[in-house]
Amino acid sequence: MSDTPIDYSDVQGTVLRGYRVDLARHFILKITDSAAAKRLIGSMVDGTAGMPQITTAKRWSSKPEFFVNIGFTCQGLKELGLTPGQLSTFDQGFQLGATSPETAKTVGDVGNSAPDRWIGGLSDGMSVHAILSLWVTDDPIVLEAVTARLREAFEGGMEELSSHDARALPDNRIHFGYRDNIAQPTVSGAPPRKHPIPDDQPVVKTGEFLLGYLNEYGSTYKVDPVELSTNSSYSSFRILEQDVAGFEAFLEKYAEQAKIDPETLAAKVCGRWRNGNPLELMPDGAGTPLPLSELNDFTYVAADASEDDTLGLKCPIGSHIRRNNPRNGMVVGTDSTHHRIVRRAMPYGPDFDPKNPDPAARGLIGHFINGSITNQFEFLMGQWDNTSTFVKSAVGADPDCLGNAVFNISGDDVFVGVNEASSSSFTLAECGKKGSNNVEIEGFSRMITTRGGAYCFLPSISGLRYLAASSIATD
Repeated sequence: MSDTPIDYSDVQGTVLRGYRVDLARHFILKITDSAAAKRLIGSMVDGTAGMPQITTAKRWSSKPEFFVNIGFTCQGLKELGLTPGQLSTFDQGFQLGATSPETAKTVGDVGNSAPDRWIGGLSDGMSVHAILSLWVTDDPIVLEAVTARLREAFEGGMEELSSHDARALPDNRIHFGYRDNIAQPTVSGAPPRKHPIPDDQPVVKTGEFLLGYLNEYGSTYKVDPVELSTNSSYSSFRILEQDVAGFEAFLEKYAEQAKIDPETLAAKVCGRWRNGNPLELMPDGAGTPLPLSELNDFTYVAADASEDDTLGLKCPIGSHIRRNNPRNGMVVGTDSTHHRIVRRAMPYGPDFDPKNPDPAARGLIGHFINGSITNQFEFLMGQWDNTSTFVKSAVGADPDCLGNAVFNISGDDVFVGVNEASSSSFTLAECGKKGSNNVEIEGFSRMITTRGGAYCFLPSISGLRYLAASSIATD
């Protein structure tokens, strides 16, 4: 099915399209009456009874004022009538859920990030049944009007446990100051982007993001019932609080220890300068922002010694972007095309003013989408972000620069890793046998704390109609 065209009208839009909006609101919902919830789902699929219609991936003639998508947890699907036998065919991580101790250990949701500390009712995974996400182009009045209609419709069928807002920052930044949303995977068969960004990264097979299509393993992800097995997807919904003041203090303190300037350290831990330019292309300074066509057009390993960065001398092997997309580097877990995710997240909280710091909560909130939570989101977090042993033995192309990749990485990801003062570490590599000339910075604390999460199944449009059908038995 690798060449099978995708019916965009049957796919929830957020799976394949970035909406490029300024505002968002995510509703955390509990189903209180299954029959009423099914009626609501049916109305939203068809846009009847005055309900906002679920947005599909079908191309629109003019950009809508708002977009709506919905996902259900494993417990939510059970409330809608799926049987234990059917649910056992779903992704293993999805079945366990985001609040399970096993999941929390895998993805690093421990300590202050542990599920029992989560906000907005998300700590009780059994009570979280659905997450409805509303994105609005730019008008707060539209946001409130659609919200009012949704809340009216929730009554009698769903209880709103909480809602969480997001707002785009200028220049597509996140609170840590980096330009964001640069390196999304190119999905085979996805709608063409309005502004294509060509690069040399392999196109990822459709089945890595949509059930029912060939994935990178040459198989398909599918579930029972069959009505949910094509054009559906999964997401990991996350609320990630960023310690912005702590990050800036980290840069000042450890840049001095490493004898580099703070902006260079910021680039090293990320893999990009804060203006988005990658270290691979701009190793000596941020420079002027590169054209979109160049921002993602690079690899890490090359036969030409002048272009090769196997040892991470330009872009550290432990940098955030290199951990989450090793490109052509030698790593465990096959290669990067088997573990890509689509990010649909936006900042929340007020912009940070370093001259007038405040304690307001701020961070990133949204969906991380994939065809297998276990093999994509959880693999990235557990095997690449929260370990330093995923790199295979490899030497660089320059025979005069001694070293091996396995000695040039330490600790967890600086941003999303489980970093504690007693064990944290980040390596700045230099030529030298067994890392003899490397510089390691140690003793820093966690930069991002998980404040909430849920694993969601994003049914196709036909799947939503199936779930809304009154013929599905419920307890």
